[in-house]
Amino acid sequence: VQFVESGGGLVQPGGSLRLSCAASGFAFSNYAMAWYRQAPGKERELVAGIGSVGGHTNYADSVKGRFTISRDNVNNTLYLQMNSLKPEDTAVYYCSTRSTKPDYWGQGTQVTVSS
Repeated sequence: VQFVESGGGLVQPGGSLRLSCAASGFAFSNYAMAWYRQAPGKERELVAGIGSVGGHTNYADSVKGRFTISRDNVNNTLYLQMNSLKPEDTAVYYCSTRSTKPDYWGQGTQVTVSS
């Protein structure tokens, strides 16, 4: 199982980024997936989740209305569109299966929101 996250970077407050996660080594279309993030000194938290066929989305209260999760089951890719970014969104973002204790993690992609 492998996850490769990309699309992070430095962005000003109010800006946007689109994260991608290329998944391989398992039946991607059979699993609910999620984006997580970990800020310095904090626990990793779930940001957004999506069902195996694209419905049943859920979001952390802190990102509702600003972030949108989506997936492409043909290309085994998970996306996170992030709009109206805030400094408190600064973190390393990871994708994995949507579960209470995912077994596999990628290297993550750094998102820094700063002026």
